[in-house]
Amino acid sequence: MQKDNDSGGPSTPSGLTGRLRRRKGSNEVPPEVVKANGNHLLVNDRNKYKSMLIRIYSSVWMIGGFAFIIYMGHLYIWAMVVVIQIFMARELFNLLRRAHEDRRLRGFRLLNWHFFFTAMLFVYGRILNQRLANTVTSDTFLHKLVSGFIKYHMVTCYFLYIAGFMWFILTLKKKMYKYQFGQYAWTHMILIVVFTQSSFTVANIFEGIFWFLLPASLIVINDIAAYFFGFFFGRTPLIKLSPKKTWEGFIGASFATILSAFVLANILGRFQWLTCPRKDLSTGWLHCDPGPLFKPGYSPVPQWFPQWFPWREIPILPVQWHAAGLGLFSSIIAPFGGFFASGFKRAFKIKDFGDSIPGHGGITDRMDCQMVMAVFAYIYHQSFIVAQSVSIEVIMDQILMNLTFEEQRALYMKLEQILQEKVFGES
Repeated sequence: MQKDNDSGGPSTPSGLTGRLRRRKGSNEVPPEVVKANGNHLLVNDRNKYKSMLIRIYSSVWMIGGFAFIIYMGHLYIWAMVVVIQIFMARELFNLLRRAHEDRRLRGFRLLNWHFFFTAMLFVYGRILNQRLANTVTSDTFLHKLVSGFIKYHMVTCYFLYIAGFMWFILTLKKKMYKYQFGQYAWTHMILIVVFTQSSFTVANIFEGIFWFLLPASLIVINDIAAYFFGFFFGRTPLIKLSPKKTWEGFIGASFATILSAFVLANILGRFQWLTCPRKDLSTGWLHCDPGPLFKPGYSPVPQWFPQWFPWREIPILPVQWHAAGLGLFSSIIAPFGGFFASGFKRAFKIKDFGDSIPGHGGITDRMDCQMVMAVFAYIYHQSFIVAQSVSIEVIMDQILMNLTFEEQRALYMKLEQILQEKVFGES
Protein backbone atom coordinates (compact mmCIF):
# COMPACT_ATOMS: atom_id res chain seq x y z
CA MET A 1 0.00 0.00 0.00
CA GLN A 2 1.20 3.51 -0.62
CA LYS A 3 2.68 5.01 2.51
CA ASP A 4 1.98 8.14 4.47
CA ASN A 5 5.57 9.11 3.96
CA ASP A 6 5.09 9.97 0.31
CA SER A 7 6.89 13.25 0.11
CA GLY A 8 5.95 16.10 -2.12
CA GLY A 9 2.84 17.38 -0.33
CA PRO A 10 1.79 21.01 -0.74
CA SER A 11 4.34 23.44 0.58
CA THR A 12 3.88 24.75 4.10
CA PRO A 13 1.98 28.05 4.14
CA SER A 14 4.32 30.98 4.54
CA GLY A 15 2.48 32.17 7.63
CA LEU A 16 3.47 28.97 9.47
CA THR A 17 7.18 28.94 8.74
CA GLY A 18 8.03 31.47 11.41
CA ARG A 19 6.38 29.37 14.12
CA LEU A 20 7.56 25.86 13.19
CA ARG A 21 10.49 24.40 15.09
CA ARG A 22 11.82 20.84 14.97
CA ARG A 23 14.14 19.12 17.37
CA LYS A 24 17.46 18.30 15.71
CA GLY A 25 17.52 14.75 14.40
CA SER A 26 13.80 14.28 15.04
CA ASN A 27 11.27 13.06 12.48
CA GLU A 28 8.43 14.65 14.42
CA VAL A 29 5.83 16.47 12.35
CA PRO A 30 4.40 19.69 13.78
CA PRO A 31 0.59 19.61 14.05
CA GLU A 32 0.21 22.61 11.71
CA VAL A 33 1.99 20.76 8.92
CA VAL A 34 -0.11 17.65 9.49
CA LYS A 35 -3.26 19.75 9.22
CA ALA A 36 -2.00 21.54 6.10
CA ASN A 37 -0.97 18.33 4.30
CA GLY A 38 -3.35 15.72 5.68
CA ASN A 39 -6.34 16.50 3.43
CA HIS A 40 -4.56 16.16 0.07
CA LEU A 41 -4.60 12.98 -1.97
CA LEU A 42 -1.52 11.88 -3.87
CA VAL A 43 -3.29 12.39 -7.20
CA ASN A 44 -3.50 16.14 -6.43
CA ASP A 45 0.07 16.46 -5.14
CA ARG A 46 1.97 18.99 -7.25
CA ASN A 47 5.39 17.52 -6.49
CA LYS A 48 4.35 13.89 -6.80
CA TYR A 49 6.59 13.16 -9.80
CA LYS A 50 9.70 14.19 -7.90
CA SER A 51 8.59 11.99 -5.01
CA MET A 52 7.92 9.12 -7.40
CA LEU A 53 11.41 9.31 -8.97
CA ILE A 54 13.10 9.24 -5.55
CA ARG A 55 10.92 6.32 -4.51
CA ILE A 56 11.61 4.38 -7.73
CA TYR A 57 15.36 4.96 -7.48
CA SER A 58 15.60 3.61 -3.94
CA SER A 59 13.20 0.75 -4.78
CA VAL A 60 15.40 -0.41 -7.67
CA TRP A 61 18.41 -0.56 -5.39
CA MET A 62 16.48 -2.45 -2.72
CA ILE A 63 15.04 -4.98 -5.16
CA GLY A 64 18.45 -5.52 -6.79
CA GLY A 65 20.13 -6.10 -3.44
CA PHE A 66 17.32 -8.38 -2.33
CA ALA A 67 17.62 -10.49 -5.51
CA PHE A 68 21.38 -10.86 -4.99
CA ILE A 69 20.90 -12.03 -1.40
CA ILE A 70 18.25 -14.55 -2.52
CA TYR A 71 20.74 -15.91 -5.03
CA MET A 72 23.39 -16.30 -2.30
CA GLY A 73 21.12 -18.59 -0.29
CA HIS A 74 19.52 -19.35 3.05
CA LEU A 75 22.34 -18.25 5.33
CA TYR A 76 22.66 -14.84 3.67
CA ILE A 77 18.89 -14.29 3.79
CA TRP A 78 18.98 -15.03 7.51
CA ALA A 79 21.82 -12.49 7.90
CA MET A 80 19.68 -9.94 6.03
CA VAL A 81 16.80 -10.57 8.45
CA VAL A 82 19.17 -10.00 11.40
CA VAL A 83 20.36 -6.67 9.94
CA ILE A 84 16.75 -5.59 9.35
CA GLN A 85 15.94 -6.49 12.97
CA ILE A 86 18.79 -4.37 14.27
CA PHE A 87 17.67 -1.34 12.24
CA MET A 88 14.05 -1.81 13.32
CA ALA A 89 15.05 -2.05 16.97
CA ARG A 90 17.21 1.05 16.66
CA GLU A 91 14.34 3.06 15.13
CA LEU A 92 11.86 1.88 17.76
CA PHE A 93 14.25 2.42 20.67
CA ASN A 94 14.72 6.01 19.53
CA LEU A 95 10.98 6.74 19.55
CA LEU A 96 10.80 7.22 23.32
CA ARG A 97 14.39 8.26 23.84
CA ARG A 98 14.96 11.52 25.69
CA ALA A 99 18.46 12.92 25.35
CA HIS A 100 18.32 14.86 28.64
CA GLU A 101 17.39 11.78 30.71
CA ASP A 102 19.84 9.54 28.85
CA ARG A 103 22.72 11.83 29.70
CA ARG A 104 21.95 11.24 33.37
CA LEU A 105 21.78 7.45 32.89
CA ARG A 106 25.13 6.38 31.54
CA GLY A 107 25.07 2.95 29.93
CA PHE A 108 21.26 2.78 29.96
CA ARG A 109 21.09 2.54 26.14
CA LEU A 110 23.51 -0.37 26.28
CA LEU A 111 21.05 -2.24 28.48
CA ASN A 112 18.44 -2.15 25.68
CA TRP A 113 20.87 -3.86 23.33
CA HIS A 114 21.80 -6.40 25.99
CA PHE A 115 18.16 -7.51 26.12
CA PHE A 116 17.95 -7.39 22.32
CA PHE A 117 20.91 -9.72 21.68
CA THR A 118 19.84 -12.04 24.52
CA ALA A 119 16.45 -12.40 22.83
CA MET A 120 18.20 -12.98 19.50
CA LEU A 121 20.34 -15.76 20.98
CA PHE A 122 17.28 -17.40 22.52
CA VAL A 123 15.04 -17.25 19.42
CA TYR A 124 17.59 -18.29 16.82
CA GLY A 125 19.18 -20.84 19.11
CA ARG A 126 15.80 -22.57 19.41
CA ILE A 127 15.13 -22.47 15.67
CA LEU A 128 18.57 -23.34 14.30
CA ASN A 129 20.25 -25.50 16.96
CA GLN A 130 19.84 -28.84 15.19
CA ARG A 131 20.74 -27.33 11.83
CA LEU A 132 23.94 -26.06 13.42
CA ALA A 133 24.60 -29.53 14.83
CA ASN A 134 24.03 -31.11 11.40
CA THR A 135 26.60 -28.69 9.93
CA VAL A 136 29.50 -29.69 12.20
CA THR A 137 29.01 -33.47 12.43
CA SER A 138 32.34 -34.14 10.65
CA ASP A 139 34.42 -32.24 13.25
CA THR A 140 34.50 -33.98 16.65
CA PHE A 141 35.60 -30.92 18.66
CA LEU A 142 33.09 -28.55 17.07
CA HIS A 143 30.36 -31.14 17.39
CA LYS A 144 30.99 -31.47 21.14
CA LEU A 145 31.09 -27.68 21.48
CA VAL A 146 27.81 -27.25 19.62
CA SER A 147 26.19 -30.12 21.53
CA GLY A 148 27.14 -28.40 24.78
CA PHE A 149 25.69 -25.11 23.52
CA ILE A 150 22.43 -26.82 22.58
CA LYS A 151 22.21 -28.60 25.93
CA TYR A 152 22.76 -25.44 27.98
CA HIS A 153 21.23 -22.94 25.55
CA MET A 154 18.11 -22.18 27.57
CA VAL A 155 19.87 -21.77 30.91
CA THR A 156 22.51 -19.55 29.25
CA CYS A 157 19.84 -17.24 27.84
CA TYR A 158 18.01 -17.20 31.16
CA PHE A 159 21.04 -16.05 33.12
CA LEU A 160 21.89 -13.47 30.47
CA TYR A 161 18.39 -12.07 30.91
CA ILE A 162 18.69 -12.16 34.72
CA ALA A 163 22.00 -10.29 34.42
CA GLY A 164 20.22 -7.58 32.42
CA PHE A 165 17.38 -7.52 34.96
CA MET A 166 19.84 -6.99 37.82
CA TRP A 167 21.68 -4.37 35.77
CA PHE A 168 18.41 -2.48 35.33
CA ILE A 169 17.61 -2.59 39.07
CA LEU A 170 21.08 -1.37 40.00
CA THR A 171 20.85 1.62 37.61
CA LEU A 172 17.55 2.95 39.02
CA LYS A 173 17.88 6.60 40.05
CA LYS A 174 15.66 8.78 42.16
CA LYS A 175 13.29 11.01 40.14
CA MET A 176 14.00 8.85 37.08
CA TYR A 177 11.93 5.79 38.03
CA LYS A 178 9.00 6.52 35.73
CA TYR A 179 11.22 7.10 32.70
CA GLN A 180 13.36 4.02 33.39
CA PHE A 181 10.43 1.66 33.94
CA GLY A 182 8.76 3.10 30.83
CA GLN A 183 11.90 2.32 28.84
CA TYR A 184 12.05 -1.18 30.34
CA ALA A 185 8.47 -1.91 29.27
CA TRP A 186 9.02 -0.32 25.85
CA THR A 187 12.13 -2.47 25.28
CA HIS A 188 10.22 -5.67 25.99
CA MET A 189 7.36 -4.65 23.71
CA ILE A 190 9.88 -4.05 20.91
CA LEU A 191 11.42 -7.48 21.49
CA ILE A 192 8.00 -9.12 21.22
CA VAL A 193 7.11 -7.25 18.01
CA VAL A 194 10.48 -7.74 16.32
CA PHE A 195 11.30 -11.31 17.29
CA THR A 196 7.82 -12.82 17.02
CA GLN A 197 7.56 -12.08 13.33
CA SER A 198 11.25 -12.67 12.58
CA SER A 199 11.18 -16.14 14.13
CA PHE A 200 8.40 -17.09 11.71
CA THR A 201 10.33 -15.47 8.86
CA VAL A 202 13.49 -17.51 9.55
CA ALA A 203 11.44 -20.69 9.91
CA ASN A 204 9.94 -19.99 6.47
CA ILE A 205 13.40 -19.48 4.98
CA PHE A 206 14.69 -22.88 6.05
CA GLU A 207 11.46 -24.64 5.03
CA GLY A 208 12.37 -23.51 1.51
CA ILE A 209 13.20 -20.04 0.19
CA PHE A 210 9.96 -20.22 -1.83
CA TRP A 211 7.91 -19.84 1.39
CA PHE A 212 9.86 -16.71 2.31
CA LEU A 213 10.30 -15.17 -1.11
CA LEU A 214 6.72 -15.50 -2.38
CA PRO A 215 4.97 -13.85 0.60
CA ALA A 216 7.61 -11.10 0.83
CA SER A 217 7.34 -10.44 -2.92
CA LEU A 218 3.55 -10.24 -2.76
CA ILE A 219 3.74 -7.49 -0.14
CA VAL A 220 6.18 -5.56 -2.35
CA ILE A 221 3.96 -6.05 -5.42
CA ASN A 222 0.90 -4.94 -3.47
CA ASP A 223 2.74 -1.87 -2.19
CA ILE A 224 3.96 -0.87 -5.66
CA ALA A 225 0.61 -1.55 -7.34
CA ALA A 226 -1.30 0.41 -4.69
CA TYR A 227 1.11 3.32 -5.08
CA PHE A 228 0.71 3.54 -8.84
CA PHE A 229 -3.06 2.91 -8.91
CA GLY A 230 -3.45 5.59 -6.27
CA PHE A 231 -0.94 7.82 -8.03
CA PHE A 232 -2.87 7.91 -11.31
CA PHE A 233 -6.47 7.06 -10.36
CA GLY A 234 -6.84 7.67 -6.61
CA ARG A 235 -9.87 9.85 -5.82
CA THR A 236 -11.71 8.21 -2.93
CA PRO A 237 -10.01 8.22 0.52
CA LEU A 238 -9.79 4.74 2.04
CA ILE A 239 -9.15 5.30 5.75
CA LYS A 240 -8.64 8.37 7.92
CA LEU A 241 -5.49 6.93 9.47
CA SER A 242 -3.77 7.15 6.07
CA PRO A 243 -5.20 10.10 4.12
CA LYS A 244 -3.16 9.34 0.96
CA LYS A 245 -4.46 5.77 0.66
CA THR A 246 -7.43 5.42 -1.69
CA TRP A 247 -10.04 2.81 -2.58
CA GLU A 248 -8.80 2.86 -6.17
CA GLY A 249 -5.28 1.98 -5.03
CA PHE A 250 -6.53 -0.69 -2.62
CA ILE A 251 -8.82 -2.46 -5.12
CA GLY A 252 -6.43 -2.17 -8.07
CA ALA A 253 -3.56 -3.53 -5.99
CA SER A 254 -5.69 -6.45 -4.78
CA PHE A 255 -6.38 -7.69 -8.31
CA ALA A 256 -2.77 -7.13 -9.36
CA THR A 257 -1.41 -8.99 -6.30
CA ILE A 258 -3.64 -12.07 -6.63
CA LEU A 259 -2.86 -12.38 -10.35
CA SER A 260 0.87 -11.89 -9.68
CA ALA A 261 0.78 -14.54 -6.94
CA PHE A 262 -0.64 -17.13 -9.34
CA VAL A 263 1.94 -16.35 -12.05
CA LEU A 264 4.92 -15.87 -9.74
CA ALA A 265 4.36 -19.22 -7.99
CA ASN A 266 4.60 -20.98 -11.36
CA ILE A 267 7.97 -19.33 -12.02
CA LEU A 268 9.52 -19.73 -8.56
CA GLY A 269 8.20 -23.26 -8.10
CA ARG A 270 10.37 -24.60 -10.93
CA PHE A 271 13.70 -23.98 -9.12
CA GLN A 272 14.89 -26.55 -6.58
CA TRP A 273 17.15 -23.90 -5.04
CA LEU A 274 13.96 -22.16 -3.92
CA THR A 275 11.72 -25.12 -3.09
CA CYS A 276 14.09 -27.50 -1.24
CA PRO A 277 14.29 -27.15 2.57
CA ARG A 278 17.69 -26.56 4.14
CA LYS A 279 18.53 -28.98 6.96
CA ASP A 280 21.90 -27.48 7.91
CA LEU A 281 23.70 -24.14 7.78
CA SER A 282 25.87 -24.87 4.75
CA THR A 283 25.75 -22.87 1.52
CA GLY A 284 25.96 -25.73 -1.01
CA TRP A 285 23.56 -26.31 -3.86
CA LEU A 286 20.34 -28.18 -3.04
CA HIS A 287 18.73 -31.17 -4.73
CA CYS A 288 15.53 -32.81 -3.52
CA ASP A 289 12.26 -34.33 -4.58
CA PRO A 290 10.09 -31.22 -5.00
CA GLY A 291 6.94 -33.08 -3.97
CA PRO A 292 3.54 -33.09 -5.64
CA LEU A 293 2.91 -29.38 -5.03
CA PHE A 294 5.73 -28.44 -7.40
CA LYS A 295 5.07 -31.02 -10.12
CA PRO A 296 3.16 -29.48 -13.04
CA GLY A 297 -0.21 -30.68 -14.18
CA TYR A 298 -1.99 -29.61 -17.35
CA SER A 299 -5.34 -27.86 -17.43
CA PRO A 300 -7.29 -27.55 -20.70
CA VAL A 301 -7.81 -24.06 -22.06
CA PRO A 302 -11.45 -22.87 -21.72
CA GLN A 303 -13.58 -23.03 -24.88
CA TRP A 304 -14.08 -19.29 -24.94
CA PHE A 305 -10.34 -18.68 -25.49
CA PRO A 306 -9.61 -17.34 -29.02
CA GLN A 307 -8.51 -19.86 -31.65
CA TRP A 308 -5.21 -18.10 -32.25
CA PHE A 309 -4.11 -18.85 -28.65
CA PRO A 310 -1.05 -21.13 -29.16
CA TRP A 311 -1.68 -23.61 -26.29
CA ARG A 312 -4.59 -25.97 -25.79
CA GLU A 313 -3.32 -26.97 -22.32
CA ILE A 314 -1.69 -24.76 -19.70
CA PRO A 315 0.89 -26.17 -17.23
CA ILE A 316 -0.19 -25.33 -13.69
CA LEU A 317 1.60 -26.22 -10.47
CA PRO A 318 -0.73 -27.20 -7.59
CA VAL A 319 1.11 -24.72 -5.38
CA GLN A 320 -0.28 -21.88 -7.53
CA TRP A 321 -3.71 -22.30 -5.93
CA HIS A 322 -2.11 -21.94 -2.51
CA ALA A 323 -0.26 -18.89 -3.80
CA ALA A 324 -3.57 -17.32 -4.80
CA GLY A 325 -4.69 -17.69 -1.17
CA LEU A 326 -1.50 -15.99 0.01
CA GLY A 327 -2.11 -13.26 -2.56
CA LEU A 328 -5.64 -12.72 -1.23
CA PHE A 329 -4.33 -12.34 2.32
CA SER A 330 -1.47 -10.05 1.30
CA SER A 331 -3.83 -7.71 -0.55
CA ILE A 332 -6.80 -7.65 1.86
CA ILE A 333 -5.52 -8.36 5.39
CA ALA A 334 -1.79 -7.56 5.41
CA PRO A 335 -2.33 -3.84 4.56
CA PHE A 336 -3.91 -3.47 7.99
CA GLY A 337 -0.38 -3.81 9.34
CA GLY A 338 0.32 -0.59 7.47
CA PHE A 339 -2.82 1.02 8.89
CA PHE A 340 -1.71 0.02 12.39
CA ALA A 341 1.71 1.59 11.77
CA SER A 342 0.02 4.77 10.48
CA GLY A 343 -2.04 5.05 13.64
CA PHE A 344 1.06 4.35 15.72
CA LYS A 345 2.98 7.15 14.01
CA ARG A 346 0.08 9.55 14.49
CA ALA A 347 0.00 8.69 18.19
CA PHE A 348 3.66 9.70 18.44
CA LYS A 349 3.24 12.65 16.05
CA ILE A 350 5.93 11.45 13.66
CA LYS A 351 5.94 11.17 9.89
CA ASP A 352 8.22 8.11 9.57
CA PHE A 353 10.01 5.73 11.89
CA GLY A 354 13.30 6.80 10.35
CA ASP A 355 14.95 8.18 7.23
CA SER A 356 17.31 5.39 6.18
CA ILE A 357 15.51 4.70 2.85
CA PRO A 358 14.99 7.79 0.62
CA GLY A 359 11.34 8.15 -0.38
CA HIS A 360 10.21 5.35 1.95
CA GLY A 361 11.16 6.42 5.47
CA GLY A 362 12.77 3.92 7.81
CA ILE A 363 13.20 0.17 7.77
CA THR A 364 10.19 -0.23 10.08
CA ASP A 365 8.04 1.68 7.57
CA ARG A 366 8.81 -1.04 5.03
CA MET A 367 8.26 -3.94 7.42
CA ASP A 368 4.81 -3.17 8.82
CA CYS A 369 2.87 -5.36 6.36
CA GLN A 370 5.71 -7.88 6.08
CA MET A 371 5.39 -8.69 9.79
CA VAL A 372 1.73 -9.63 9.41
CA MET A 373 2.41 -11.61 6.24
CA ALA A 374 5.35 -13.60 7.62
CA VAL A 375 3.30 -14.98 10.51
CA PHE A 376 0.40 -15.93 8.23
CA ALA A 377 2.71 -17.59 5.68
CA TYR A 378 4.22 -19.81 8.38
CA ILE A 379 0.84 -20.76 9.87
CA TYR A 380 -0.56 -21.46 6.39
CA HIS A 381 2.45 -23.62 5.49
CA GLN A 382 2.23 -25.64 8.71
CA SER A 383 -1.55 -26.04 8.45
CA PHE A 384 -2.09 -26.77 4.76
CA ILE A 385 1.27 -27.61 3.17
CA VAL A 386 3.27 -29.76 5.59
CA ALA A 387 2.20 -33.39 5.28
CA GLN A 388 0.06 -34.33 8.27
CA SER A 389 0.34 -38.07 7.70
CA VAL A 390 3.37 -40.08 8.84
CA SER A 391 5.80 -41.00 6.08
CA ILE A 392 9.42 -42.17 5.85
CA GLU A 393 10.54 -38.72 4.73
CA VAL A 394 8.74 -36.99 7.61
CA ILE A 395 10.25 -39.42 10.14
CA MET A 396 13.74 -38.94 8.66
CA ASP A 397 13.36 -35.18 8.87
CA GLN A 398 12.37 -35.45 12.53
CA ILE A 399 15.36 -37.69 13.25
CA LEU A 400 17.82 -35.36 11.53
CA MET A 401 16.38 -32.22 13.05
CA ASN A 402 15.76 -33.34 16.64
CA LEU A 403 18.38 -35.97 17.47
CA THR A 404 22.08 -35.44 18.03
CA PHE A 405 24.64 -37.40 16.01
CA GLU A 406 25.21 -39.86 18.88
CA GLU A 407 21.45 -40.39 19.25
CA GLN A 408 21.09 -40.96 15.51
CA ARG A 409 23.87 -43.55 15.59
CA ALA A 410 22.30 -45.29 18.61
CA LEU A 411 18.96 -45.36 16.79
CA TYR A 412 20.63 -46.88 13.74
CA MET A 413 22.25 -49.62 15.82
CA LYS A 414 18.96 -50.37 17.58
CA LEU A 415 17.05 -50.58 14.28
CA GLU A 416 19.74 -52.87 12.86
CA GLN A 417 19.39 -55.16 15.88
CA ILE A 418 15.58 -55.26 15.62
CA LEU A 419 15.68 -56.02 11.88
CA GLN A 420 18.24 -58.80 12.35
CA GLU A 421 16.07 -60.40 15.05
CA LYS A 422 13.06 -60.25 12.72
CA VAL A 423 15.04 -61.82 9.84
CA PHE A 424 16.29 -64.66 12.05
CA GLY A 425 12.83 -65.15 13.51
CA GLU A 426 11.23 -65.53 10.07
CA SER A 427 13.93 -67.95 8.89
